Amino acid sequence: MKTLISLLLLLTGLSAMAQQTPYKVIFDLTSKDPANHQALVRQAKSILDGRPDAQLEVAIYSEALPFVCKEKSTLKPELEALLQTGRIKFKVCGETMKRRQVAASDLITGVEVVPDAIYEIITRQKEGWGYIKVAQ
Repeated sequence: MKTLISLLLLLTGLSAMAQQTPYKVIFDLTSKDPANHQALVRQAKSILDGRPDAQLEVAIYSEALPFVCKEKSTLKPELEALLQTGRIKFKVCGETMKRRQVAASDLITGVEVVPDAIYEIITRQKEGWGYIKVAQ
């Protein structure tokens, strides 16, 4: 009986510790596929709804650039709503923008430009953030 009680106390303690771990995730988005964009928005909404402590970032580069462009994004209202939560950041690769001749003014308001999206991902991973590659 003592063993069972000890085991239950141990599991309860581990569960409480797991819930105290900060929820920080960086998403890696390179795809131009609208299905991937929709999946990312759906996942982000779900996480933010289920975890009030969640902090999310999306590193956007390569073919995914139109996802956050004012005139090209098919999910502009959804991205604006996510940005208003203050718990998710969309960060676009400055090098990708240069190659594709896209200006910061072409981006949805609130989207940030970083010099190098891959470096952004590496930095977050070093800080202990989880990593998700967005793909179908």
